[in-house]
Amino acid sequence: MRRENPQPDEPGAFTYTSRNRVPTKIKADHPDFIPQYKTRGAACCDLMANITEPDVHGKYELTIIPGATVSVDCGFSIQLVPGYEAQVRSRSGMASRGLIVTNGIGTIDADYRGRLKVILTNVGKEVIVIRHKDRIAQMALKPVWYFVWDETDQLDESDRGAGGFGSTGET
Repeated sequence: MRRENPQPDEPGAFTYTSRNRVPTKIKADHPDFIPQYKTRGAACCDLMANITEPDVHGKYELTIIPGATVSVDCGFSIQLVPGYEAQVRSRSGMASRGLIVTNGIGTIDADYRGRLKVILTNVGKEVIVIRHKDRIAQMALKPVWYFVWDETDQLDESDRGAGGFGSTGET
């Protein structure tokens, strides 16, 4: 079954075209784990926690104490079209509570075929509980641009030069 970002109902609204839709194969444990766009204009689709083992209390949830980092399965594997990557990002609601994607933006390469997992860190002060099928992160599809290296002995001058961290007077 093909699932797509919802189309607008109102006349004159933006319509998604084949130029901004990329067919992507997905192998999901259950249709519920197929990432969904929650609004018509959403740039990212939501990823859900697939917690398959109960905790010591028999609940399908994961308790993340402050400072802890966990890897959470999302219930699927994908096959991206060459020339694209998927970016895994924090959800603003979760980040406001202190739960962030550990590496800032996680990259899923076009040649990766394993399970999609999200590495989360609780940088807050409170314990955070994730339940089975909670939305834990979001994913965007992006084109990939490749470097073509032009080896040289000298780089062009610029106003900034070699100035690094704090070189603009702002830290």
